[in-house]
Amino acid sequence: SVLTYLSYSAFRRTNSRALRALAIGIGLLTLGALLGGVLHQFAGITLEASVSVQSVFTAVGFAVMTYSLFVDLATESDRTRSGEGTDD
Repeated sequence: SVLTYLSYSAFRRTNSRALRALAIGIGLLTLGALLGGVLHQFAGITLEASVSVQSVFTAVGFAVMTYSLFVDLATESDRTRSGEGTDD
């Protein structure tokens, strides 16, 4: 998806762990939607099974996106604790 590409491009420019996690999370959401549809339409998998596959990818994708919100905060607090973030 376009959002996956844009967040991955931003990660490559900034090398931010949060943007990498965001790109992975959005990619998992996109992959789950595509995989669920393909499994049902072309592989003959039941609707319940394909929806379950999509739901798992969605849950993991949102978990990774939630992680992306906090990964830089943890890094910032580690720097502050070690004295790297202070101007003293």
